[in-house]
Amino acid sequence: MNKFLEMFKITKPTRTELLGYSFLALVYALGIYFSNTDVTYFETVYAREDGFIEYATAALLLCISFLSFFRLIKLWNSTPLLWKVGTLGFALVFLFGAGEEISWGQRIFNWESSEYFVQNNAQQETNLHNMMVGETKINKLVFSKILVSFLVIYLVVLPILYRKVAAIKNLTNSFAVPVVQWTHTIAFIVFTVLLAFMPSGKNPEIHELALGVIFFLIFINPFNSKVFQRND
Repeated sequence: MNKFLEMFKITKPTRTELLGYSFLALVYALGIYFSNTDVTYFETVYAREDGFIEYATAALLLCISFLSFFRLIKLWNSTPLLWKVGTLGFALVFLFGAGEEISWGQRIFNWESSEYFVQNNAQQETNLHNMMVGETKINKLVFSKILVSFLVIYLVVLPILYRKVAAIKNLTNSFAVPVVQWTHTIAFIVFTVLLAFMPSGKNPEIHELALGVIFFLIFINPFNSKVFQRND
């Protein structure tokens, strides 16, 4: 087993990663069970809007944002401008993602959407990912095309190029882009395939949680972890 891991440069999962994958395994096991035995319960309770799955996803995205802000502050005096730009960019992107996931707290604080969002948002909520472009929801357009392409590049193509091409490695490190461990990529593929065993239109909610967990683990333990350490 160790020789196999060394051959493909696969590091053993850390304790935190094992906990993350175990958590997802439990969530998926329950999701597969409920979606096949009581799809109504799965859709209206287990994977519903404003439920545990959605809030857990938002919390993970928020944790990634806070981690990026923390690194930015901690390493501000010892990192170049491009590193700061990249780290700040990730902090803002994941903060935006967390806000969008829960419609910026609209249902939590029970405030009404403006007339614009009522007319142009598929769920009449204050968020961008459910906005409509003609008859197409932005979320569907982004997820089906842009996000899928991004995930393939980030989880498969970039790790290969980072290990093989010096220029890509230098550029990636300059902008403080966390590079995935191969265990992260494998986990993403496994949990994506397992969605096929949840026969419900709500299974993307489970997949979003898986993405949240995996990205959180990537940011905690990236392959290029030295980029996020102080160099005094």
